[in-house]
Amino acid sequence: MIRLPYADPGTPDLTRPAAYLRWVGRLQWRTLVIAVAFGVVWMVSQALFPAVMSRAIDEGILGGDIEALGRWCAALLGLIALSAAAGVLRHRFSVLNWLQGAFRSAQLIGHRAADTGEALPRTVPVGDVVAAVSSDAMRIGGIYDISARFVGAVASYVVVALILLDASRPLGLVVLIGVPVLVAGLTFIVRPLQARQLAQREESGKLIGLGADTVAGLRVLRGIGGEQTFLHRYAAQSQGVRRAGNQVAGYQAALDAAQVLLPGLFVLVVVWLGARFAVEGQITPGQLVAFYGYTAFLVIPLRTATEMVDRATRAHIGAGKLIRVLSVEADDRDVTVPTPLPSGPEPLFEPESAVRIEPGCLTAIVSANPEESAALADRLGRFGAVQTQARFGGTRLADASLGDVRRRIVVSETDPRLFTGTLREELDPRGERGDEAILEALSVASGEDILEALPDGLDSEVQERGRAFSGGQRQRLALARALLTEAETLVLVEPTSAVDAHTEARIAMRLASARRGRTTVVMSASPLLLEQADQVVFLEGGRATATGTHRSLVTDHASYRSTVVRGEDA
Repeated sequence: MIRLPYADPGTPDLTRPAAYLRWVGRLQWRTLVIAVAFGVVWMVSQALFPAVMSRAIDEGILGGDIEALGRWCAALLGLIALSAAAGVLRHRFSVLNWLQGAFRSAQLIGHRAADTGEALPRTVPVGDVVAAVSSDAMRIGGIYDISARFVGAVASYVVVALILLDASRPLGLVVLIGVPVLVAGLTFIVRPLQARQLAQREESGKLIGLGADTVAGLRVLRGIGGEQTFLHRYAAQSQGVRRAGNQVAGYQAALDAAQVLLPGLFVLVVVWLGARFAVEGQITPGQLVAFYGYTAFLVIPLRTATEMVDRATRAHIGAGKLIRVLSVEADDRDVTVPTPLPSGPEPLFEPESAVRIEPGCLTAIVSANPEESAALADRLGRFGAVQTQARFGGTRLADASLGDVRRRIVVSETDPRLFTGTLREELDPRGERGDEAILEALSVASGEDILEALPDGLDSEVQERGRAFSGGQRQRLALARALLTEAETLVLVEPTSAVDAHTEARIAMRLASARRGRTTVVMSASPLLLEQADQVVFLEGGRATATGTHRSLVTDHASYRSTVVRGEDA
């Protein structure tokens, strides 16, 4: 039994779309081979129906041999049963191949999004990322779905051609030459169709991105009265998608029509030749019946071939879009030979800002420019495009493994993100903490009122991005989630900026008590938090210019005092 999603989707070949499709195919070659085997049996057994009927007519009916007639009828029934069984199994494995290819592609995008973080939306529009999962991955899986039918169609075409060559060389040559010519003629439709499908895909990605951005900022839009502006933009982009779809529709309709017209013309040629040869006595009546059967059957492989061309085109476009997403590199890639971080508590030093974080202390970082302190938090947690020079003890964070850094140092950003699921899963994604620990973390974050308002407590569902919660509630839930990591070093960026003063005071006291003895860094200019800090570092121009307690800095440092008083008034 193949379990989806995969534990490890693998490392893809991103050199070009065809290489990616081959890479996916190699990873599921076993089920592809099984599906192809059943596909060949399924199609070839159907291709033999007319041949068996021909023998039954010539030997049994016209020849008057009842025993031969019974024998060939039994053979026909056997072929029907074999075709039915092979068809069921072929379909089962074809769907499995489709799911494997689609799920693997979707997983790769999910892993890339998690690994690259902010680098992905900076490089690829959000709409393209969403479309890659919802549309392109499914199209990629489609080529592995049809592969069994296509190989079966080719095999049956060869079998029919050989039978026709044996019965009549001209008819056999018509089939052998005519089918490839018909399929090759479809390229005149497929190439412009591919270009227009690509254009439609681009417009659809822009529309999805615009919709996602609009929904994410809906509250802000309502506040400033900008709903109509974005509505007009969305309507205009929707019309662009419609126009691109209309351009695709013409060529798609031409391809669909060709799938009916070209096989129909081909069938007419074969029937006309077969009828002439029967009248001239070159073939038997049974063979004539067989020819009629072959002409009807050949429509199936011909249509399968044209469908394969269409699926391959869509998969090629989808793989190209997928490669664009998967080619995005993370801001900070892991080192080849990592240096282990010291096992015990160590000071954390960041040379660019000259900030030194003492182990086991609650340190507050104050800056008149919040972007400076947020950038420092990124460097302390080894985030961002620029390689950090921060050191944990005597080891540079950039030289340690990324996994080791993430386990030892946890950064909770100023704009917390909540995901869909139960509140328990939201706060403890790995399921490592019991309810008592979760409730304790919520208490430290002053989130008891949030829990009390939910009908099912910790089992209540959190809506996408936590939209049912206010900004302050989301901030407190994110703080509780960060506390539950029990990180050795916890970096909090403006953890109380969206809560009222009374709630902030409770959080400040409870946070200092809960994290006593462990390293905690708070980026904030709130006097309520600063009062609880063991050490306060003041940044000016991105560098530490003063260190001390909150009270001493308020008394002795004018710039610090003006920054903190301004924050208090806000």
